[in-house]
Amino acid sequence: MDFPRSTIPTRVLTEVARAYGMSESDFLHGTGLSPADLADPDGTVEAGQEVAVARNLIGHVGGLPELGVQVGLRLTLGGAAGIYGFAVLSSRTVRDAILIAMRYAALSPALVQPVFREIGKRAVIVFDDSDIPPDVRAFFVARDLAAIGQMLPLVCGDEFPWQDVSIELRLDPAHCRALSETLPGVEVSPARARNVLTLPRAVLERVLPQADPHTAALCEQQCRELLNRRGEGRGTAAMMRALLVRDPANMPSMATAAQQLRIDTRTLHRRLLREQTSYRALICETREAIAIELLATTGLKVAEVARRLGYSEVAAFSRAFKLWTGAPPSTYRRRVAQGADTEPVLVGEGHLECG
Repeated sequence: MDFPRSTIPTRVLTEVARAYGMSESDFLHGTGLSPADLADPDGTVEAGQEVAVARNLIGHVGGLPELGVQVGLRLTLGGAAGIYGFAVLSSRTVRDAILIAMRYAALSPALVQPVFREIGKRAVIVFDDSDIPPDVRAFFVARDLAAIGQMLPLVCGDEFPWQDVSIELRLDPAHCRALSETLPGVEVSPARARNVLTLPRAVLERVLPQADPHTAALCEQQCRELLNRRGEGRGTAAMMRALLVRDPANMPSMATAAQQLRIDTRTLHRRLLREQTSYRALICETREAIAIELLATTGLKVAEVARRLGYSEVAAFSRAFKLWTGAPPSTYRRRVAQGADTEPVLVGEGHLECG
């Protein structure tokens, strides 16, 4: 998990850690963070660093089912969500608020990734936890749902129809019980295939009590600017490469990669263009580097190298590899073994072939 986040959710973790008697050195152990890093109101931390603090907390306290809920209830709409929270709060309707929340999910204090659908008479929000490491997944799902649960009445008003809401989670019964205590009237069903909140579709048309078009537009503009500042300082191409090498046989589509980086596809395309590259170029670059490494350092057959890079046909891999290096895979391997020059061929992006 290598995307930037506000320091606030991590600071809240440290507050709870202190309440459980942990020292600064204990809850920051192995994170690469200092107290000064967390004190910077404009600073960011990596999602992985936030996860590391949570691991330290869980390791000290134990896997208490209510621990995630305790942390989530400290994540307030104004304090933890900042300008993102105010953008949601000032939206015109419940639907608008949800769409803003989806669009700028990278600024949310949550780690679960929301996906919104309108199906029949129900509105469905799926909270994808697949990017969260399994050992801390239950903690973060409980934390994020507890935070969302306490923010919803603030956004939608006191008359929010909790009795018409249903929640299904991948959590065990103990975690679901801890969460349901914070959501009066809502049945939280455990051990399901995914994390889903559903509510009547008609609720989406409700006008929010603090709706303000001028404030909403201003806050959304600030959300866009904040996302751009975070992305520009990191190097989007470097983040893309990190995603692509995780599973070379199943490299994500551009849309999936954008979702994992918490930005939309157009923003990803624009940022890569600004760095003088593209999604396709990075795919080819990554495949070339891995192919060269496997052919030069392992005894794997060419067909196996092709398979590990996601090619269904060896011929397609061989064709692409020849374009990259000027030689077929078998010839390249033989040259490496003989110590011959194996400098890759430089080709323009218009001629890149990845299969």
